[in-house]
Amino acid sequence: MKRNLYRCLVVALVVLAAFPLAVQAEEKVIRIGAMYPMTGRPGLYGIDSVAAAEMAIDEINGKGGVKGYKIDATFTDSKAKPAYAVRVATRYITEDQVHFLFGVVSSGVGLAVTEISKQHKKIFIGTDHASTQLTSDKLQPYYFRVSNNTFQSMAAGALYLQELKKTKPWTTIAYIGPDYAYGHDQWNELRYNLDRWNIPYKVVGEYWPKLFEADYNSFVTSLLKDKPDVLVTGFWGGDTVAFIKQAQSYGLIQKMLYFQPDAGGNYELMSAMGAELPAGLVLGARHYNNWPDTELNRKFVNEFHKRTGRYPTYAAEGAYAGIYAIAAAVEKVGNPDDTEALVKAFEGLKIKLPEDPDGFTSYIDPATHQIQQVQAIGVTMPNGDFPPAKMMLGDWKIYQPEQIAPPPGYPEKKK
Repeated sequence: MKRNLYRCLVVALVVLAAFPLAVQAEEKVIRIGAMYPMTGRPGLYGIDSVAAAEMAIDEINGKGGVKGYKIDATFTDSKAKPAYAVRVATRYITEDQVHFLFGVVSSGVGLAVTEISKQHKKIFIGTDHASTQLTSDKLQPYYFRVSNNTFQSMAAGALYLQELKKTKPWTTIAYIGPDYAYGHDQWNELRYNLDRWNIPYKVVGEYWPKLFEADYNSFVTSLLKDKPDVLVTGFWGGDTVAFIKQAQSYGLIQKMLYFQPDAGGNYELMSAMGAELPAGLVLGARHYNNWPDTELNRKFVNEFHKRTGRYPTYAAEGAYAGIYAIAAAVEKVGNPDDTEALVKAFEGLKIKLPEDPDGFTSYIDPATHQIQQVQAIGVTMPNGDFPPAKMMLGDWKIYQPEQIAPPPGYPEKKK
C-alpha cells in the first residue's frame, strides 16, 4: 500500500515538474495569423505567398528561431472579401491569440483588416496590397507595410514618362483600372506627380471596370477611339492577363504605349502569356526574378523554384520579407508579447531583402510605417531563362526611395 502510494506520489511530482516546462515550451512560439486569397484570379498570389512565408519560417526555425521562439503561422483563404477577412482576423485575435496579423493581397481587404488591427491593438504586417491610404490618411499605429505602395510606383512612373518625352514625345494619356481604392489611388497619384514635376499631359479617357471583370471588350473599343499616346493601366494579377489578351485581339497594344508601373511586371503575366506577350510593354512590379542580379535574389528565386517547381510572383517576396521583418523586430525586443515595444522596433527597422540592389538596404519609414525601397521599371523583351515565360523585363530604369517618396507633409495633408 505504502509502495503504491509512493509510486503515485513520484508520478505526480514528475507530472507537476514537467507541466510548467511543457507550458513554457508551448508559449515559446511567435503566432502569426495570415490571410491570402487561394482561389480565382488572385489565387496564385496567395498560393505563392504561403509558399514563400513557409520557406522563410523554415529557414529561421532551422537556425534555432528567434530568441528561443519558433515561428508558427496559420494561413486562411481570405477569398478577397473584406467582410470575410474581418471575421477571420477577429477569430485570429480573440481565439487563436496571435501576435501578428499578416498578409492580404487586395487593398480593399487590407483597409478592412487594418481597422480590426487598430481596434484590438494587434500589429498587422501588410505584405502585398498597395493602396497608399493605408500609410497616409488611414494609417494607424499597429500597421506596417513591407512592399511598396502605389505612390512610390506612380512617382517612379511619372519620372519614367518625363524621361520618355525626350526620346518618344507624347502628349495624351488614358487610364483604365479597377474601381476601388487601389485603382483610384494609382490614377490620382500619377496625375499628382505629373503635376508636381510640371510634366505636361492631356487626359483623353478614364475607365473603371470592376475588380475581376470578365469582359473588357467595350473598354478596349472606347480606348481605340480615344487614341491616347500612352495607355496607363492599374490592373493586377489575372486582370492584367485578361485585359492584355483581349486588347491584343483588337490590335490596341500596337497603337499606343502600354504602361503599367505598379503591378504590370509580375511574373504571372510572363508565365501565362509566354511567346504571345508583346515586346515593348513598359511595366513595373514589387519584385522581379531577374533584377537585381544579386546573390540574395538569385538564392530566393532558386530556392522558391526548388520548393514549388515554379518561379515566384512578386507577392511571394512580400510574404518572405514580412516573416523576416517580424523575426528582426522580435530579435530587437526579445519576445513577441510586448506589442508597444515591437511597434517601436518596426519603426525605422532595416532589413536586407532579395529585391535590394547591392549597396542598398530596405527600411521602414517611422512616420508612415511604409517600407522604403529602390524601384525599377522595365520593358518586355525576349528572355527564356525563367520558363514557361518567353519574355521578361529588361532595359531597366532605376529610382531611389528619396526620388519617389511623397513630399513633406503629404500624409498629413491626406489626413
